[in-house]
Amino acid sequence: MSTTQTGDTGIADVDATGPAGGMGPPKTARGQKTREALLRAAEKVFGEKGYYAASISEITQEAKVAMGTFYLYFKDKEDIFRALVGHMLELVRAHLRKHVAAAETQMEAERLGLKAFLSFVSRHKNLYRIVLDSYSVDETIYSSYFQVFAELYSRRLTRAEEQGEIVPGDAEVRAWCLIGISNFLGMRYARWKRPPSMEKVVDTAFDLIAHGLQPRQTR
Repeated sequence: MSTTQTGDTGIADVDATGPAGGMGPPKTARGQKTREALLRAAEKVFGEKGYYAASISEITQEAKVAMGTFYLYFKDKEDIFRALVGHMLELVRAHLRKHVAAAETQMEAERLGLKAFLSFVSRHKNLYRIVLDSYSVDETIYSSYFQVFAELYSRRLTRAEEQGEIVPGDAEVRAWCLIGISNFLGMRYARWKRPPSMEKVVDTAFDLIAHGLQPRQTR
């Protein structure tokens, strides 16, 4: 049975919540639009200045809303920061869902997922600073972000093992290993310095995931 036949594309398709934050979803389309504008502004301001140097006034100026409007959606700076980390988690999952949906096997999903993640962080370079800052703001925000990915990834790997798509092994350890690969490749090649060919980076990493480091036997 293939991955797509079960309707599961991994992290993106599992119903889960990340770090809490915000005062509940707006009840109107206009309210939702304003909240999203504040989150986009927060992504830019926190990403460029860091949590401690950023201010609510800078976020409202970037979002082009009044200061009082901010407090209709968030209690304080930490509240919008928590909501932002959860929002970024949902954006990553949505991006993965879109690009991994066509995968028919776990190994195909691994390659497509890695490529999709690197594509996402190339366009959202502030993601890393925001997530790293969350460690000093409240370690539970930071750990929750990665724990959500690890738990859902582990479930996906367990299903793939049950379906005979991958060799048996500790799904949790494997999940953290694979998350580490994606995370640091994104930091190195998407945030710090983009390579001449991102496709080559994906191919090299996928070869490691699929075949390991041992020399291949030749006939």
